[in-house]
Amino acid sequence: MLRMICRSCLRLWEADRVHNRTSCPRCGGALTFRTAIEVGHIFKLGTFYSVPFDATYLDEQSIEHPIQMGSYGIGPGRVLAAIVEQGHDDRGIVWPPSVAPYDAHVIARFDQAGAVNLGKANMDEFAMGSSSETSWFGAVRNPWDTTRVPGGSSGGSAAAVAARLAPGATGTDTGGSIRQPCAMCGVSGLKPTYGVVSRYGLIAFASSLDQAGPMAKSAHDLALMLNVMAGFDPRDSTSLERAAEDYARDLERPLRGLRIGLPKEFFVAGLHGDVARAIDAAIAEYRRLGATTVEVSLPNMALSIPVYYVLASAEASSNLARYDGVRYGFRTREYADLGEMYERTRAEGFGAEVRRRIMIGTYVLSHGYYDAYYLKAQKIRRLIAGDFASAFSCCDVIAGPTSPTTAFAIGSRMADPVQMYLSDFYTIAINLAGLPGMSIPAGFDAAGLPIGIQLIGDYFAEARLLNVAHQFQRATDWHARAPAMAREPQDRAREAK
Repeated sequence: MLRMICRSCLRLWEADRVHNRTSCPRCGGALTFRTAIEVGHIFKLGTFYSVPFDATYLDEQSIEHPIQMGSYGIGPGRVLAAIVEQGHDDRGIVWPPSVAPYDAHVIARFDQAGAVNLGKANMDEFAMGSSSETSWFGAVRNPWDTTRVPGGSSGGSAAAVAARLAPGATGTDTGGSIRQPCAMCGVSGLKPTYGVVSRYGLIAFASSLDQAGPMAKSAHDLALMLNVMAGFDPRDSTSLERAAEDYARDLERPLRGLRIGLPKEFFVAGLHGDVARAIDAAIAEYRRLGATTVEVSLPNMALSIPVYYVLASAEASSNLARYDGVRYGFRTREYADLGEMYERTRAEGFGAEVRRRIMIGTYVLSHGYYDAYYLKAQKIRRLIAGDFASAFSCCDVIAGPTSPTTAFAIGSRMADPVQMYLSDFYTIAINLAGLPGMSIPAGFDAAGLPIGIQLIGDYFAEARLLNVAHQFQRATDWHARAPAMAREPQDRAREAK
């Protein structure tokens, strides 16, 4: 676990002088190999948006100021829970680093459960992205290969868990933003049924799609986290009032008799060969565990990406209209009148991807195009949900790839938005239908990059999904493998002895 540090601790680490000292001369905190290396990994990966300075660890008077490391994106801010995705209180330049005025429902639940607070995780601006490269604080890097992306938009959370900087983290999933980065970073992540986890306190991107969920090393840890996160919240009109359940209750249930649906639309051109082989091997392992497989069809799957980008952009256009520089957040410094203030504030405050989606959303909602685009997309969304209902009539869970490829190089897709959007081909339909889905590690490609298998359940089947994932993880060790940097603290400590 990460120990809290002061500026002098950082200077010692940066000068590589930690091995010559046993404590920091300013704060008196113990300087260990693990502390130094973990701090270095935070900066190398860009995983955190802010880290706390807790008086229970340090003498508050000894801290000059919460550190700001420029491009590393470490700055002052209230810590929320575990590693909390930035979206649970503020996102993007239009709301600069600040103390959140209130806690999100999920954060309050973790606080009540006694969670240890470590920091806010970096992410794509307003959760709009599939690579965690659009953050105002700089791109996040994949701990398996720091020249690669960690996926997005919850890439900071996934990378931190993969690097073993924290045992768990929160994320939000609008079109795959928990599952896709978990697949690319080799960790486990769950998107619950829409409405199971309160959205209160999230900055809205697409209100009918956004859903918070847990990210951790294993399905067992996900179940424990979901037990805390789930529950009715009267402050969220989309929160579902249901009896509380123990999501860990069925973890040890055998898989004999389980029917796994394999959509023929999942295994088509565009799926990387290494990913296809890993998924085939995972399905074979499920058969050895007693499950049977059946072919199912999701005929409208190919329409999920255009439908998603019409609906999500339309909702983003509406939700982000409030960021105009009047009430809160960023405001341009130079303007002649109110109209120019609006224009310059939004032009300067939003990044390129956010502006692109606002413009698309405004267009499809405009007079003369609403019926042609938005209304038609809503009708196809209904068809997609119907396809899943038909599939679940003959299977218990659906399995397939989480992402068509493993982690790609940083910067390689920023100039081609369509190619970037295709990264979420396998995940978007689940959000459109409001279903639960999760990704767990299932192997590696030839370059040593993680591959994830996606498990999809019927509404409120989270406990069943966690059971299916847990049994796979009992039979394999993909989830237990960690990148070299996560093993470095222990290796260096052994060398010191």
